[in-house]
Amino acid sequence: MQSQNRIFDDLARLSGGALSALSGLKQEIEAMIRDRLERVMTDGGYVRREEFDVVRAMAAEARAEQERLAARLAELERQVAK
Repeated sequence: MQSQNRIFDDLARLSGGALSALSGLKQEIEAMIRDRLERVMTDGGYVRREEFDVVRAMAAEARAEQERLAARLAELERQVAK
């Protein structure tokens, strides 16, 4: 009976070690896939959504400023023409 318990203990330790190794392997594969995807995105000229949103907001602000300056210039030209 005691030899059976020892076999079960050994099997439990072995399966626990195997699960631990598989978990580590899974994390390593996920990290490699993540690194590869980031490299593909960078090499392809793609940007992250956050970067795109920041640049889009900057462009909208620059366009609004350009429209304000154009209106101001038109007003100044009108005043000079008088």
